[in-house]
Amino acid sequence: MAPFPKVIEPQTMIPAGTAEQAKQIPCTKKQKRLVDLVVTTKTTIKDAAAKAGYAKGVVCESGRVAASNALRLPHVRAFMAQRVADELNIATAVAARAISNIVSDGKSEYVVLLAAQDILDRAGYKSADRVEHKHEGLSVSINLG
Repeated sequence: MAPFPKVIEPQTMIPAGTAEQAKQIPCTKKQKRLVDLVVTTKTTIKDAAAKAGYAKGVVCESGRVAASNALRLPHVRAFMAQRVADELNIATAVAARAISNIVSDGKSEYVVLLAAQDILDRAGYKSADRVEHKHEGLSVSINLG
């Protein structure tokens, strides 16, 4: 019977040094697959661990625990941060296109107005939140916020 493999504690796997050094450590294919599943799908870590190949019951550790430990490693965290940023960039483009389509093709004038205001706000043309008018002893203050 073969001896059990040595258990490596997560603390010993974390390299000493800066976050920049962690970014230079390559992720394994299994770690990349796990991160991709966690970031891009509506799956639990347990299911993502199974799909990524983290086996159940390896050295008294479930696949979910092994995957969770992997997600805590600095180089895996750096890879995950980059994947999240990539996904947000894609989602931002899709959202901008959706708002633009509402401005062009919206059925309700009110909805078109809200979408147009949203685009202008994001482009830096936000309307004033407060307007004051003074006229010979008469002062009117309108708070729009």
